[in-house]
Formats: sequence, C-alpha cells, structure tokens
Amino acid sequence: MAHSGAPMGAAGVVPADGATCRAAWLCLGVGAGEGTCCCFWEPLEELGLYGFEAALIPVLSFEFVSLQTFFEKLSHPDSYEGLIFTSPRAVEAAKLCLGENSKNEGETPNSSPLLFPCGSLKREVLPTVLKEKGISLESLTVYQTAQHPSLQESLKNYFSQQGIPASITFFSPSGVRFCLQHIQKFSGDFINQIKFAAIGPTTAEAMEAEGIPVSCTAENPTPQDLAAGIKKALHL
Repeated sequence: MAHSGAPMGAAGVVPADGATCRAAWLCLGVGAGEGTCCCFWEPLEELGLYGFEAALIPVLSFEFVSLQTFFEKLSHPDSYEGLIFTSPRAVEAAKLCLGENSKNEGETPNSSPLLFPCGSLKREVLPTVLKEKGISLESLTVYQTAQHPSLQESLKNYFSQQGIPASITFFSPSGVRFCLQHIQKFSGDFINQIKFAAIGPTTAEAMEAEGIPVSCTAENPTPQDLAAGIKKALHL
C-alpha cells in the first residue's frame, strides 16, 4: 500500500499478493571489495517468506591494523589471563595472526590482565564494568571502521530508482552514524513515512540519540524476530 503523498516511483510495503513491497536494509559490510557478510543475507531471505522485497546496502568497511603487535601478544599467552572477543572482525584478526590450528601454551598468573582486541569505535561499557570489578583489561585496536566507499552512491541509486522505502533497518550504531545524513538528504520531507527498525537495544539507543523514531527493535537479533517486528510495525 503506497503512501498517497509519496513522489512518483515511491514504493510502500504490502503482502506478497502481486503488489510490490520494498524495505531498504542498511547493513554492515565486511571490508571494501570483500563482499558482504553472509549473516546479513539471512534477514533478506526471511523477509521473502513474509512477502517483502528487500535491498541490502553495505555501510561499513574494515581495515586490520596493529597485527604484528597483536601477534606478539598472542605469542606470549602466559602474559594474559585470557582473551575477550566481542566482534567477528577481532576473531578474524586473531586467525590472521595465528592461523586456525594455533595452540596456546603456558601457565597464566592470576594477576595477568585480559587481552581485549577491538575496533576503533568500541564502546567503553565492557572496560568500565571490568574496571569496577577490579579486573585488569588491556585493549588493543586491531581494526579500524570507516564508511563504505560506495555507501552514498548506493543510497542515491536506491532512492532514485526505487523511491521511498517503507522500512529501513540499522544493524549497528556505526551504521546510524554513517547513514543518517544521507538518508535525510535523499528522503527529504518523506522521511516521516519510513518505519525505522533496529537489530537490538544498543542500535536502538543510537537511533534515539540522533532523533530517529524507532518503530521496532528485534526481540532477539535473529532474522525471524527482525522480520516479525517489521511486519508488526507496518501493520501487516
């Protein structure tokens, strides 16, 4: 059901009964030129079961840094109590340094810190909580996050070719940070027609901080819950 005030070519969202339905998905990219993480295709497949037509637009690119330093630290496991991973990119960095079959040996004294390989845009929640608990943490930035080089052009093409989407979903606070100005520019006065969704509470908080009305937040970060939330927000 297209909005009556939408410009020519704009599309709304309706059940899959022959009419068109569209939802723009603003998702993470796993690095310029490396394709898009397969986990973000799952929501698109799930939406198809609900009768949606969706577009996936990579938002972020990643560059690994400080890998030599990371390798040296991983080569001395007795210096750390353990490792903390909070992102797939940090795991990829560890694999690049040591390979799939690396073994950690050595005894670790209880006074040793935890090693936290992280990105340049990490939040301070985890370091703060551990510090309050008296747990020593050593952070090391192993990848940098930047706007995907094709983001603005991809969004421009989507809006010019498909019109105003019925729904836009953000998968990370970084996605909100890099996309919002472009979405505001290309949607213009019709931005109020868009239902904005979040993959989880942290992303929803980032959206609210930027003044974006959050129409739905997935109960769990799964394709099924996200698709169900969007369907409910669109009253389908």
